[in-house]
Amino acid sequence: MALKARAIVALDLPNADAARALVERLGPACDFVKIGSELFVAEGPHLVREQHQGGRQIFLDLKLHDIPNTVRAAARSAARLGVRLLTVHGSGGMAMVEAAVEGAGEGVGVMVVTILTSLDAPALAAAWGRPRVDVCEEVLRLAHMARAAGAHGVVCSGAEAAAVHAEHGDALAVLVPGIRLSGGAAYDQARIASPRAAIEAGARYLVVGRAVTEATDPAATLLAIRREMEEAVQPTG
Repeated sequence: MALKARAIVALDLPNADAARALVERLGPACDFVKIGSELFVAEGPHLVREQHQGGRQIFLDLKLHDIPNTVRAAARSAARLGVRLLTVHGSGGMAMVEAAVEGAGEGVGVMVVTILTSLDAPALAAAWGRPRVDVCEEVLRLAHMARAAGAHGVVCSGAEAAAVHAEHGDALAVLVPGIRLSGGAAYDQARIASPRAAIEAGARYLVVGRAVTEATDPAATLLAIRREMEEAVQPTG
């Protein structure tokens, strides 16, 4: 039986006041939030603790990428903050991901970032200095490494979610960012997905950012996304 998928609201905002205002406006439907680099650098651990103590689960999206010992220590610190999910870059290698899992402990799910959703195949090939790159192949390669290292899951686009789920099932949670309602703007994301498409591809976590935060009515938009998620049929396995 498939595990219920969760919507995570990205608090990609410049300061704590803006984040608090959005959370208050969204109400009880906003029960899982993402705190990324912009907000964490501006406000630090205090806001993470505040949101956690307010009853919300925290996805700390810092995309850690460093030597294993440093990442282990950072993951341990994240666990003390009470976060539920923490990202690390898969390109940091097996030893680094293993160190993150060890430092995070059982209460924090380490999510391995595969290929950023802002990159398409030509951009990735240029960054890696290769004549050609198959994005899905690279995502699957990193997903296998993530599972072997004991990670909770991987971050990938909706375009690769089905392939990851087909190979790993519920043994590896899939988190899909870049969620947009049909007809919504792509912004700087090259690989986006609708809530229904992501769920039906096997995603367990959906990150919704500007689709909600820049909407005329953010609360209504979040509820619409959650309704579409509930109506989608999750694959089993």
